[in-house]
Amino acid sequence: MAQYFSVHPTHPQARLIRQAAEIVHRGGLVAYPTDSSYAIGCHLGDAPAQERLRRVRGVDEKHHLTLMCRDLSEIAVYAVIDNAQFRILKAATPGSYTFILRATREVPRRLQHPRRKTIGVRVPAHAAALALLVELNAPMLSSTLILPGASQPLSEAPAIRAALEHELDLVVDCGSCGVQPTTVIDLTGDEPVVLREGKGSLAAFRRAGAL
Repeated sequence: MAQYFSVHPTHPQARLIRQAAEIVHRGGLVAYPTDSSYAIGCHLGDAPAQERLRRVRGVDEKHHLTLMCRDLSEIAVYAVIDNAQFRILKAATPGSYTFILRATREVPRRLQHPRRKTIGVRVPAHAAALALLVELNAPMLSSTLILPGASQPLSEAPAIRAALEHELDLVVDCGSCGVQPTTVIDLTGDEPVVLREGKGSLAAFRRAGAL
């Protein structure tokens, strides 16, 4: 049975964030808010939790999972970033963007795309999500909380608990945070490629000639 924490969306309670981080450290699978939609996540190094995450989402190892990071310096540990990529990342983080980058050796092979050796990374612009990442002192392996066969993410924590109370260890309720997915940008080639245009605006990048 999943635990249920009601967390303030802009001033998350430190006690609840600590408890949430402890659940993740112990191998828990959690639903938590981001600036685009609710996500499902677990500790980066926990293989059984990762398998649970993929099972709940109904995706295989070819589906890119995302490393939710607290800042650019943490991204640089897990992804290869050159100067041009750094400028794009700096302009868009934190925010509703997911970037596909070459993975470093710090990323377990089971988390990389099996052919391309890439990883998706992002820094969420949501106070509760960032507080959890800071408390964890590590990235969370995450995916948008879309159930198999659904076209949109679950947007309300009570509905998440009702649907997944026996699959999750924790639901973090910060109220509705929308259903629009992140904008996904592939930075592994010579030029950035927009794979999906979502909540993150591309206007500033286009004005700067980055896209």
